[in-house]
Amino acid sequence: MPHPGQGWAPDSRPATRPHEYVRGGTSKILTLFHPMTGRVRIRSATRCTNPILHGWLKEELAAIVAALAPYVVKKKKKDEKTTRAAWQVWQEGLINPFTLPEHLPPLRVLLVWDNLAGHKSAEMVVWLCEHGIMPLYTPLGGSWLNMAESIQRIFKRRALDGQQPRTPAEIGTWFEQIAQAWNRKPTPFVWNGKRRQRRRKGNGDPHAVGGSEAHTRQPLSTRGRCGQKWHISRQVTH
Repeated sequence: MPHPGQGWAPDSRPATRPHEYVRGGTSKILTLFHPMTGRVRIRSATRCTNPILHGWLKEELAAIVAALAPYVVKKKKKDEKTTRAAWQVWQEGLINPFTLPEHLPPLRVLLVWDNLAGHKSAEMVVWLCEHGIMPLYTPLGGSWLNMAESIQRIFKRRALDGQQPRTPAEIGTWFEQIAQAWNRKPTPFVWNGKRRQRRRKGNGDPHAVGGSEAHTRQPLSTRGRCGQKWHISRQVTH
């Protein structure tokens, strides 16, 4: 009986793989994912130092904020108090919250990324705050809380299964092509952690994605609170 698979080969001629393993370099995939819409922004790179990551991130986030609807100020004094409260609520319960600047713009974007020292550099955090972006750091060992990790697993399977890349640039090109195809009809993700599961159980529950608490309303084919929330991650592929 025919059934879906990751590849095909003529009868009596099974697909083979080269027996040599040649490490020809490393391709790093920078990923910025918006769960609510399912849209993803990626860039391949051979190196992923903080200047490279932060430079790309500033470029993408600035474009995202610029595309948002303009914020309407009603009453200046009341609006400043409301604005600071919107920022502070995301720091409640944190053991080591960072100091918020004295003058804060309206909160427009929540940025979820890993708990790394480079992500906490003063220059980067100040830039984020100046552009209305609140950084939220996942706990140590809690990368599964970052939905960008889930979308990376999907892209890695679709781009590399059954393939034999010869250069890091080829891997990066495949990932970018997969992202372009995905964004033509993106799949939104929803959070389905234990707290949400306790509140809602029954028919119509979403489908798990990539070993994390990220879920989708519809199963993905093996082939092929405030403002917007974006998740970022970097993936290394040999």
